[in-house]
This record gives sequence, structure tokens and C-alpha cells, in this order.
Amino acid sequence: MADQPLTSRGAATYQRILDVATQEFAQHGIAGARIERIVSAARTNKAQLYAYFGNKEKLFDAIFFGSLERITNVVPIDADDLADWAVRLYDEYLRRPDLIRLATWARLERRPVGHLVEDHDRLDDRKLGAIAEAQAAGRVRQGDPFDVMAMVIAMSMAWSPVSNVYAATDDEPADVHDQRRALLRESVRRAVAAE
Repeated sequence: MADQPLTSRGAATYQRILDVATQEFAQHGIAGARIERIVSAARTNKAQLYAYFGNKEKLFDAIFFGSLERITNVVPIDADDLADWAVRLYDEYLRRPDLIRLATWARLERRPVGHLVEDHDRLDDRKLGAIAEAQAAGRVRQGDPFDVMAMVIAMSMAWSPVSNVYAATDDEPADVHDQRRALLRESVRRAVAAE
């Protein structure tokens, strides 16, 4: 980012841009997002957006990397209870479906194969270390810690906006979500149990 806002008014504009752009990118992707729609909805102008973020690509990066860090902080891993971690991820995807959509657009438009981000070690090191430690203690099945993590995340996304079967919403009845959580919890528990 080029310039961070120094005033409270600038900080408010900066946050409005982030909020509006998050929805724009989640709905339309990187190529389909329009700066004109973002600045109009954020009640600002292109010059201000470019001063804060540089360009559309850098704006997407700020939002996308912020969303990756957010989910790591909001839903920290518990390698001793990966089933609970999966359920908490499920709940976060219900609350913030835009996070999954941003990752999907990044996959479709930027990195169709391999890791979703170049600097994946920075985001995954703590999670992989926790899984490896649980494996060494005999609490989690053996296997590449990355593959274990990827499997748990994939299971947590079974009803997310990227599901090819059914995308759940936060508006569905609580008992439906409770049934899914119970199934997810038990499935992950069995999948990661040490032999």
C-alpha cells in the first residue's frame, strides 16, 4: 500500500474502500471488479483509492492477504481437536462467505495450481507445526502435516460457497447447521484419529 491514512477521516475512507472492495471482488473477481463501482459506493474518488492502494491488483492483495490473516487469527488451529477446528471454520465460512469467494477468485485468476499464495509458509508454519507436534505425540494420524491440514480444511468447506453440491447460508435453520456440525465433527475426528 502506498500511503496509510493519518487522520480519522482518512482512516474511515480507507476502511470504506476496503469494505466495499471486499464485496466487489467477492462478487465479480479481480478482472470483473470495477474501480468506478468501488469509489462510488465508498463515497470517495479514484485518486484517493490509488493513493492508499496503488492500483486494483494491490487493492485485491490488501483485501485477500488481510482475509487470510483474519481467518488464521479468528479461527486459530487446535491440533489436539482438529474436529472442533473444522467446525469453527465451517461457522466462519457461514459468517463470512466473501472470504471463500476471494480465495476462489485468487485460485481461478492467479494461481490455478500449487499453493494459493507464494508466502504460504508464513501463514501455515504455526498450523503445520501444531499438527506435526500432535502427530509426534500420537494424537493425530501420521502423514504429511500439510495434507492433514488440507483435508480438514476441505471437509470444513463441504457446504461453503465453493461447494459443488450445496452452498449453505447463515439464514438456514439452526438445527440444520447443528446436524452438519455434528457430522463434520465426527467425520474429521475419525479421519485424523491416530491409528
